Amino acid sequence: MDIDILMAPIIIFMIFVAPIWLILHYRSKRQVSQGLTAEEYETIKELAAKAEQMSDRINTLEAILDAEAPEWRNKL
Repeated sequence: MDIDILMAPIIIFMIFVAPIWLILHYRSKRQVSQGLTAEEYETIKELAAKAEQMSDRINTLEAILDAEAPEWRNKL
């Protein structure tokens, strides 16, 4: 009796859920292994350029602060 109760959910799982689960799993693995798209690569390049600009600005601001208030680093 207990085995009959468990057989229906197991059969439903094996017929419907497991194949869909496997298909989605391997599809996501394939997408990850393909690497970056051209759009993602361009976005990364833009972000790297912006980060470089921010770094230059921070260096400029630190140079200005060093000239005008030499002890500003010690206040932190």
